[in-house]
Amino acid sequence: NTRESRGGLERFDSPGKGRSLRVTRPFKLGELLFSCPAYSYVLSLEERGCYCESCFTRKNGLAKCGKCHKAFYCNVKCQKGDWAMHKLECSAMTAFGENWCPSETVRLVARILAKKKMQKERCLSEKILQIGEMQSHIEDVDNEKREMNEADVARLHRFYSKHLDFPDHKDLLTLFSQVACNGFTIEDDELSHLGTAVYPDVALINHSCLPSVIVTFKGTSAEIRAVKNMKPGDEVLISYIDLLYPTDDRNNRLRESYYFTCDCQECKSKSRDKTKLKVRKQRDPIEPEIISNMVRYARKAIREFRLLEMCEQSLEEMGAVFDDSNVYMLHMMYQAMGVCLYMEDPEGAIRYGEKILKPYKQLYPPYSLNVSSMYLKLGRLYMGWEKHSMGISALKKAMAIMEVAHGKDHYYVTELRNEMTQK
Repeated sequence: NTRESRGGLERFDSPGKGRSLRVTRPFKLGELLFSCPAYSYVLSLEERGCYCESCFTRKNGLAKCGKCHKAFYCNVKCQKGDWAMHKLECSAMTAFGENWCPSETVRLVARILAKKKMQKERCLSEKILQIGEMQSHIEDVDNEKREMNEADVARLHRFYSKHLDFPDHKDLLTLFSQVACNGFTIEDDELSHLGTAVYPDVALINHSCLPSVIVTFKGTSAEIRAVKNMKPGDEVLISYIDLLYPTDDRNNRLRESYYFTCDCQECKSKSRDKTKLKVRKQRDPIEPEIISNMVRYARKAIREFRLLEMCEQSLEEMGAVFDDSNVYMLHMMYQAMGVCLYMEDPEGAIRYGEKILKPYKQLYPPYSLNVSSMYLKLGRLYMGWEKHSMGISALKKAMAIMEVAHGKDHYYVTELRNEMTQK
């Protein structure tokens, strides 16, 4: 039954979880369970000009839309293929000018509505779960989120009324809640945000802090690969959140965003919490160094740039718990590394990256993209800093993870092989 299964997979009801997905045959480490095209997707505004709006290919010399001059494409084929979605924004961006400001979620919802109108039959991303069946948790949404959804509905009407027929208000609120619970961030090999998409069949996969699979992206399609050997009957499980946090923090985040508490073996045993919550020595010299460096770099040259606001906000929010947890220390160092990269200070970025990598390897599960992306960043920094052997070593470690997570034939892996050969 194609409505309930994909090759080697089937939908089932899991006690306490509801709709779930499990394997019906063995899958080996790194093996592809399935690939799922996006039901709808949208490229981030920050990436316009770098990536094709239609296929998310990164290349130089992309062709501009002749009408709005804001969207970019590989060629005429990509432009024509995207027109049904781009026309929702093309004239509006010109008409509203600087006042055109829908959020990425609003832009995605507009595209979902347009797709629903065009697509009457089940599409390839809905073999197991239809878009309308995705969980919304509308009854669990608190007042703050409801107000945010109401504001998004208002923006949807303001910027997209020319090209869309809207369902009633309640259905729109439900759709925004569905996207909040089921949307995926499409990321590149260094985990930079490229866009947002919905994949109904992938939305069927439940969470675990001990995931059995990982989701990566090839263009606008999601690929689900095993990160351990799986036997028939094993449930397909991904992580919805950053696994760096200790158990109580992870479950607070799950309740806040997804309205449930995880009861996986890691959450029951809390086996890694001792490491994650290890109290730092009071006189650790790194803490003031990180804070002063971050603020100094940020204030020096990017006062108007949004990264300054982000860094200072993070300092304020994390300050209260800064002494209590290594996890927050790591996030501070990661942001400091980002500031150094933006300020073209590779030596500073390398220093922070090296400090981050050891605990990352210890705290994240095997084949974590957080670890591979850090190896990638460091490897490329080493190469640029003429530390060739260290660069090759880091890039090889990134590749070992990526060959499992992305697959050996993924273009990120191919590009990395070429990168290492050329250098």
